[in-house]
Amino acid sequence: MRIEDAIKTKSFHSLQQKLNINIIFTHGWVYDKTQEFFGEYGLTSQQFNVLRILKGQYPKAVTTADIHDRMLEKNAGVSRLVDRLLKKGFVKKTVCEKDKRLVDVIISDRGLKILKEIGKKMHRIDEIYSSLTDEEIQTLNSLLDKLRG
Repeated sequence: MRIEDAIKTKSFHSLQQKLNINIIFTHGWVYDKTQEFFGEYGLTSQQFNVLRILKGQYPKAVTTADIHDRMLEKNAGVSRLVDRLLKKGFVKKTVCEKDKRLVDVIISDRGLKILKEIGKKMHRIDEIYSSLTDEEIQTLNSLLDKLRG
């Protein structure tokens, strides 16, 4: 669907404006699709991101500051995300031995189990891009990388 049709406008004052609006609109569209998918597991995409970061460091603990540095969405409140994951039994947290102001977080067995379950269905996320060929996906990835400089 053309962006003009999606937002019911006839024109933009520049190609750059159209691109900006298109990226923002598309981000929202992809975000909604991923939230819907992770919602089936009682998670948000941000909570899933935290679990993936923790799994990558397992069995080592990770500070909330380190989690924040690696998050896809930098504006996500890591402490709040960790507390919600703790309530669900997906993580464990302790006071950092090296710096008592920090909190160490480690993924729990239950967290590893939910990631494994989600992993079996991750192809559904890939289906978001089914209207693109592999070559188009490579080109889009290259262009987005180039845009970020």
